[in-house]
Amino acid sequence: MIGKKAIKGFSLLLAFCLLFSLAACTGSDSQTGGSASAAGESEDLSNTLVYAGESESTINPVLNNHDELPDLIFSGLMKYDGSGTPVCDLAERYDYDDATLTYTFRLRSGVKWHDGKEFTADDVVYTYDLLTKDKSLSSTITSNYEDIVSAAAPDKSTVVIRLGKYNAAMLDYFTIGILPKHLTEGQDINTMAFNQAPVGTGRYRFVKWDTAGGRIILERNSAYYGKVPNIERVIYKTVAVESTKATMLQSGEADLAWLNAKYADTFRGKDGYQNIDFKTADYRGISMDFGTKFWQENGDSIGVLNYAIDKEAIVKSVLAGRGLAAYSPIQLNRLGGSTAADIYPYNLNQFAQQMAKLGWAKGSDGIYERRGEKFHFTIQVRDYEEERVDIANLCASQLKAAGVDMEVVLVTKFDWKAGYNGFLSGYAAQFDPDMFYKNYVTGASDNTMKYSNARVDQLLSEGRHTKDESKRKQIYQEFEDVYAQQPGVVLVAFLDGCYVSIKDLDGLDTTRLLGHHAVGVLWNIEEWTLSK
Repeated sequence: MIGKKAIKGFSLLLAFCLLFSLAACTGSDSQTGGSASAAGESEDLSNTLVYAGESESTINPVLNNHDELPDLIFSGLMKYDGSGTPVCDLAERYDYDDATLTYTFRLRSGVKWHDGKEFTADDVVYTYDLLTKDKSLSSTITSNYEDIVSAAAPDKSTVVIRLGKYNAAMLDYFTIGILPKHLTEGQDINTMAFNQAPVGTGRYRFVKWDTAGGRIILERNSAYYGKVPNIERVIYKTVAVESTKATMLQSGEADLAWLNAKYADTFRGKDGYQNIDFKTADYRGISMDFGTKFWQENGDSIGVLNYAIDKEAIVKSVLAGRGLAAYSPIQLNRLGGSTAADIYPYNLNQFAQQMAKLGWAKGSDGIYERRGEKFHFTIQVRDYEEERVDIANLCASQLKAAGVDMEVVLVTKFDWKAGYNGFLSGYAAQFDPDMFYKNYVTGASDNTMKYSNARVDQLLSEGRHTKDESKRKQIYQEFEDVYAQQPGVVLVAFLDGCYVSIKDLDGLDTTRLLGHHAVGVLWNIEEWTLSK
């Protein structure tokens, strides 16, 4: 286990970063956010939102659908409103025929791509064919579309999508951004240049990706079919290091950023700033890789680890109280929250009893052993995600005191082939709980940790294919109960979405539950105003 430097050195680190903010934010590394000069000192930024965002590699919604940028640049047949309900977007209206499991979408007329070309039904069919038929597509979301049998365009304003089975979450998945057929057809979707120079139909159009300055520049789409945003431009700073975001806000190099709880608290009550706190469905947990031999042999001993982790203490310390202890991946979802799944109180006596039942016994060094093997496993954490590092370190410290050796390995980039036994993960199902189908069903498109449980597969399939909302709630709460008995993740905490902005930014709406990395804050950006 690594030391507690990330915890003890927080105050010193922030002070250092704020003192030397200009030095920290200059240079050509795209992960640092760039400098004031890189942003263009001669530019008029009075109506430009400078957002300290995430480090990015692609802006293709088919490849990167949890990011803020695709939602600004692209549009889907549907979009989410403030309550997280799918409503019409590129589709002016739609009909659903239950007998044939067919959606018929009537498209808006006069919609143009950002390059001026006409948007048609062929673009929609092309996008859904990619998601359902292109075997070369390297995407984590394809399991969302596996019930689609066909997509067709009887005319340029109509799209007909037929399902093989009823899918309760299908309208949610129709929010995916549509790609322009005329610019991407025949190319390798995974590697094409379009992914770094996208053309959509959305509220903002892509202008430039300044990799040296670490910024992506967007301008409002004056030809947008909906309400044209008040804010003229968005400069999205590609930032990886958490402390850098706080530094950029302090030095005036950013107007808005999602910060970890401790950094956000340094701005509370500070002149010129405002804290905007959202609720999120974003959890942090220790995800175990069942592709490794250790968990293939010891997967029965994952759930018991919950007894040895004081999650409330982690929420109070690392998250500054801005979050809550986690027991289910969907406990904050409208269809989740089964208290029967909350079966692991922090209790070291119960931990010891359950370990004995599982056949573990402490060795001379105080670490549990079974079948001649130490209870030792490795967890990788990206070194620039300070909050995750702190969570991992505290979990490791508590587990070590209980007799389990969880080794925290800091990496610059996740390495899925290095043999680590897991990683400090974050996921969210802020809309329909079916969002976790792709994570937990055996062989699904985002089940990177190779978790497999036949009953979980059955329940998530039933939840997806059941119409009645009350029955779905019963199914998903049973999923919570079953998953708690045989988890693939030691769930630790749900995070609040702690945003900080300058005082001159208005219109942020906290109605919506946000997702992973507090994604979704820009959902109503067309209503925002900036008067700096």
